Amino acid sequence: MNKLDILDEREAAAKLSAAGATFAKVRDSLNAVIFGQEEVIEQTLVTLLAGGHGLLIGVPGLAKTKLVDTLGTVLGVDTSRVQFTPDLMPADITGSEVMEESASGERTFRFIRGPVFTQLLMADEINRASPRTQSALLQAMAERHVTVAGVRHDLPRLFHVLATQNPLEQEGTYPLPEAQLDRFLLQIDVGYPGLEAERRMLLATTIGEEKHAAAVCTPDDLLEAQALVRRLPVGEQVVDAILSLVRAARPDSNHDSDHDSGVKGMIAWGPGPRASQALMLAVRARALLDGRFAPSTDDVMALAGPVLRHRMALNFAARAEGATTAGVIARLCESLF
Repeated sequence: MNKLDILDEREAAAKLSAAGATFAKVRDSLNAVIFGQEEVIEQTLVTLLAGGHGLLIGVPGLAKTKLVDTLGTVLGVDTSRVQFTPDLMPADITGSEVMEESASGERTFRFIRGPVFTQLLMADEINRASPRTQSALLQAMAERHVTVAGVRHDLPRLFHVLATQNPLEQEGTYPLPEAQLDRFLLQIDVGYPGLEAERRMLLATTIGEEKHAAAVCTPDDLLEAQALVRRLPVGEQVVDAILSLVRAARPDSNHDSDHDSGVKGMIAWGPGPRASQALMLAVRARALLDGRFAPSTDDVMALAGPVLRHRMALNFAARAEGATTAGVIARLCESLF
């Protein structure tokens, strides 16, 4: 190893430490405004640091929208919000062309950008729109550009979608297609806050002036941190854990594992290779957020649920017996780790 290599390693370590400290401050700022959702905040930041999109699922009133609003302020990014409704059209998201006539009488088409042209897009209650409108977001999430009237329009370099969703058992909702679900790096389940957290929230939001967050970093800081995440080393043990977990969650690959999870025959369809990629990036992002220079198998266990639960489904027999996707993932983790 030459002197330049040593210098590069030291420089990388300094950058990782600085990025970890910056996003620890981001997490603290969010926790000061959003009460009782520490795990949700962590998973949301992991999603952004990994360069992905997040799907937040929970009943109304759990501060999902406020979290995304506050996140835009703290990160200093441009934000846009789309309220998904049954009458929302695809052009309302991507934009449309309009005909303009100049003073000389010449007519030309001009493209008016939709709200998708932003750095952080909040798709509020995404499952209340029709499947046609939901699919309009798919190309943007997957390819980072939209095509209108045969013309390609690139999105900003920094582009993330944080979508909120009501549980499917509520009226007036449409299930997201599997192809679109797979584009979300993590499914973040938002639950009710604990008693003490709800007490603090109640007092902080109803007495005096409510506290608001301030900018902690810039979009460039986030882009640099995303680049650092991809440079974090991953040990062979962690790579093997990721592959074992994802492959064990497939109905036709349970025999690949030497561990008996007891879930063979319960899975209708399982996660594809994109789940392995998502988990690899997510564990690196969690390590950086915690100020560590490499992920561990603990990170794999912590993020197994958010990465896998929207990428697999149980068959009818398993559901009839009361099995849940979360329970199956937990059993897989117990058998592997």
